[in-house]
Amino acid sequence: MTDTRRRVKLYMLNEDRQWDDRGTGHVSSAYVERLRGMSLLVRSETDGSILLESKIQPDTAYQKQQETLIVWSEADNYDLALSFQEKAGCDEIWEKICQVQGKDPSVDITQDVVEESEDERFDDMPDAAPPIELPPCELSKLEEISELFSSVLPSPIRREKLAVAIENDGYIKKLIDLFHMCEDLENMEGLHHLFDIFKSVFLLNKNALFEIMFSDDVIFDIVGIMEYDPALTQPAKHRDYLRHKAKFKEVVPMSNFELENKIHQTYRVQYIQEVILPTPSVFEENMLSSLSSFVFFNKVEIVSMIQEDVKFLTTLFAQLTEDDTSDEHRRDLVMFLKEFCTFSQTLQQPSRENFFKTLSNLGILSTIEIILGLDDERMRSAAIDIFSYIVEFSPSMVREFIVQETQNQDDDDILINLVIEQMINDTDPELGGAMQLMGILRLLLDPENMLATANKTEKTEFLSFFYKHSMHVLTAPLFANTADEKPSRDDYQTAQLLSLILELLSFCVEHHTYHIKNYVISKDLLRRVLVLLGSRHSFLVLCALRFMRKIVGLKEEFYNRYIIKGNLFQPIVNLFLRNGDRYNLLNSALIELFEFIRVEDIKTLSTHVVENFQKELEGVKYVKTFETLKLRYDQQQDRLKDRMNIEGHAASLMRNSRFRRDVRTLDEEEELWFDQDEDAEDSDGPPQMSDLLKHKLEADLDNIQKIWEHKKAKEQGEVRDVSQRLMHKSTPININLKTGSNSPLSNLLGTTPTSPGSPGSPASPGSPGSPGSPDSPSSPGRLCPTPHTSPVTTTPKPADKTNAVTKKPGLRGLVDYPDEDSEEEEEEEEDDDVIAPSPKRPRIGT
Repeated sequence: MTDTRRRVKLYMLNEDRQWDDRGTGHVSSAYVERLRGMSLLVRSETDGSILLESKIQPDTAYQKQQETLIVWSEADNYDLALSFQEKAGCDEIWEKICQVQGKDPSVDITQDVVEESEDERFDDMPDAAPPIELPPCELSKLEEISELFSSVLPSPIRREKLAVAIENDGYIKKLIDLFHMCEDLENMEGLHHLFDIFKSVFLLNKNALFEIMFSDDVIFDIVGIMEYDPALTQPAKHRDYLRHKAKFKEVVPMSNFELENKIHQTYRVQYIQEVILPTPSVFEENMLSSLSSFVFFNKVEIVSMIQEDVKFLTTLFAQLTEDDTSDEHRRDLVMFLKEFCTFSQTLQQPSRENFFKTLSNLGILSTIEIILGLDDERMRSAAIDIFSYIVEFSPSMVREFIVQETQNQDDDDILINLVIEQMINDTDPELGGAMQLMGILRLLLDPENMLATANKTEKTEFLSFFYKHSMHVLTAPLFANTADEKPSRDDYQTAQLLSLILELLSFCVEHHTYHIKNYVISKDLLRRVLVLLGSRHSFLVLCALRFMRKIVGLKEEFYNRYIIKGNLFQPIVNLFLRNGDRYNLLNSALIELFEFIRVEDIKTLSTHVVENFQKELEGVKYVKTFETLKLRYDQQQDRLKDRMNIEGHAASLMRNSRFRRDVRTLDEEEELWFDQDEDAEDSDGPPQMSDLLKHKLEADLDNIQKIWEHKKAKEQGEVRDVSQRLMHKSTPININLKTGSNSPLSNLLGTTPTSPGSPGSPASPGSPGSPGSPDSPSSPGRLCPTPHTSPVTTTPKPADKTNAVTKKPGLRGLVDYPDEDSEEEEEEEEDDDVIAPSPKRPRIGT
């Protein structure tokens, strides 16, 4: 019970003289050591943080309003208000304040106690401290009363004392009696004085006086007094308007008479504030804050009372959706609902949440859907205003409703498509309603306010729905107007509508990467948008260019390939050439597009631009953009040529050397290939083939270098062996030659050797145990098993006689002849021995 009684809302008056909600909490009064006095403390009900810590000053004027409000000023332009949930809590805190100030709790406003410091502050105003004595309320004293009221306004203390004197003496009623007398006598001078007097009363800014002036039996007299403005040649007709023209329409019968009276009072006070009272000067603006507060808290009270009246709201929505409700009555119901939602903007966050949940449960979105399907322009406009309030407060609630309703309705009847059609068919030449609807759609399509739960992702679900069921409705005017090479309609209103659609599509490109990408490609959307570059309206041309810039700005190769394949830079270049040397916004936007491609080094687009449009753009010298693009393109081509030369040279070396790579080299290249695959998967873009070719080329060149080094060392060793053999001429020389089947040497000898290194072939020259080797222990001219050869487990195969050729004396000259073919065959034999050593030979039996 204590928590409920002490529950309050804290408000603060902002610079615009509007009350800002600072949170909900629980108020208490306690002694604060830091402030050295009794203070009002408000702790937040959500996290327990301190929302307010205000010392109860003995000279601060606290006002008690409407039984549940306490309002006071901490300093200049710093007004605070506590709105209590229960009257008992307000009375309890009011007693604490009055106890600290030594006042009677029965008063509605505490009075300032004039201290010595204040007397010294107002030494130049000797009448500041004494109470103000009001002149007799007579016709002859009206001028004196007017001067007195005007003179006290600069002094806060004297304003306070004057307000107390007016309230205590019942001066308002007396002045109203004089008003009736002057009006009957047509005493214009007296009526003008009364206008000045009550203008000063308003500027006293005292809620207690407002309560008297705005009561049912007095308010029309106050309105009548304010009709006689001295600045007007003829009196205004405010009373006639309020009584006869401004009629209260009770769209649904109200059983709560207090609610009805509060609605009447709020309307009339707003009329006085906005229509009757002259616009306050800079110095008078802060002196009407209590009047604004009066209206504000009245609205809060009205919304709360209606929200609690379940029967009233149920009847309201039932009549809105019934088929037999007349159009006039339905229009009144819609207007009432719009005003009701407008008043709800004064509620604090928890109360607003409960308010919209109540409306949602009553079927507010279904009702809006029905109203948007009607032909009445006023009702549709009011429904859009109501819809905007709901979307701004809870877009997720609206999205959930839209997705669910597709199960029972066609695409043409769902709420979001009705909103889009309302935007497209806006009859306003300036498209004010369409702009409002575009803002609503943008809120609904913004992924930033979409929720992600454990079971579903709102972004994926709603965007998939929108692009399937609603995107074609949004883009229909664009496709209809861009069927040819030029816009079919180029009037101002059509251009305005297309610009709004393009703004929304640009937003989608930026935030809906996957869905909009598929839509752009499948519908060839960018090509159709670029048709609008031919419009005579510059703002529409810039919107189309901005859409292109958004796509290029993503730097996605998917979009870049689409642009290149469709040659979609051609309209851009044509527009640039048509604009010529004119220095305007269009020129700057076009150059910025090309500059972005240059700075971000988007190679595919820069290559496309240079290769296709260099001739048209090479004459542009006032910026360096196109020259730099051409320079970078040339440098890139030079690098590609150098790389191709290196790769071609390496391939030639590989063909000429005819080597077989080591198995270990293959393993290293395979590991390199897979490592690069993993890097490519981790990277954002596709793998660069140039890097793969670079690693492969380096590995091949290393192998070639190893081959040549080994060959050189082998040749040096063979030279030493030949020298030794020539020194021992008596020893017959047996030569084992391995040649290819097509070798001239093979044809000369009439032999058909097997492939080198195959099982059964004799050992290579120079290997241990081979015939003709200096280290061989066998006798010349014989083939015998090598004693040092390790045995093998496989079954020995007899050596092929054709594989071992004994050099005849008549052919001895062939050994030392430097024939090119024989050297080539030796290279083959050596390469095979070095690069790919054959498996162990089978042991040859004796």
